[in-house]
Amino acid sequence: MNNRLKKKYGYLYRNGLSIAFILMFLVTLAAQALTGYKEHNQMLAEEQQPEIGFSAYLQTGHFISATFENFESEFLQMALYVLMTVKLRQLGSAESKKLDGPEEVDREPVPGKDAPWAVKKGGWILKLYSNSLSIAFVMLFLFSWGMHFYGSLVDYNVEQQAKAKPVVSALAYLAEPRFWFETFQNWQSEFLSVASIVILTIFLRQKGSPESKPVDAPDLETGK
Repeated sequence: MNNRLKKKYGYLYRNGLSIAFILMFLVTLAAQALTGYKEHNQMLAEEQQPEIGFSAYLQTGHFISATFENFESEFLQMALYVLMTVKLRQLGSAESKKLDGPEEVDREPVPGKDAPWAVKKGGWILKLYSNSLSIAFVMLFLFSWGMHFYGSLVDYNVEQQAKAKPVVSALAYLAEPRFWFETFQNWQSEFLSVASIVILTIFLRQKGSPESKPVDAPDLETGK
C-alpha cells in the first residue's frame, strides 16, 4: 500500500504539509536573526559599546534567549496537549475524544507485518514507544527551557556589564523577574491558543481541514 501511494503521488505532494511549515520556520528564523541583529547593535550603540558581526550575534544571549524562549512554549504546548487529551474531554470539540466508548487510539498494539519495529519487539521498548510522542515533546521542552534560561542569563549579564553593574550567577538570576516574565508571557499565549481551537471547533467549521468536524456535524458531536 505504501509503495503504491509513493508511486502514485510525488514527493512534494506526499510531504507538502511538513515541507511548507519547515520552509516558513526557516524563513521566519532568518528574519528574526536579521532583525534581532540590528536591534541588538542599536542597543549596543546606545550604551556606547562596539557593534558586533552577524556570526557573533548568533552566539549571543540575545539571540539564543529569544529563539529558545519561543521553542520552549511551543514544545510545552504540544507536550501538555498530547498528555491532557488522553484523559480530558470537551463536549462538542473536534480536538477531543468522544465522551464514552473506546477509540482507535486506545486499542492495545498488536504486532503485524506493517507494525513499527518497537511493536514487534514488545516489552519495555513497546512501553517506551507507546509514550514516545509525549516523551519527545517533554525532552524538547526541557532542553529549550534550559537554553532559554542560559541565553537570558548571558544577555542580562551583558547588559549589566554595559551599565557597569555586577553580573549575577545562574542561581541568583532565577530570582530575577525578567526571566519569569519572558517565560510566562509565552506560556499563557500557548494555553490561550489551545483553548481557542478546543472551544471554537465546537461551533465553527473549516471544510476540508482534519482539524475541523464535517460542516454538517452537530455542534455537540465530539471528535471528528
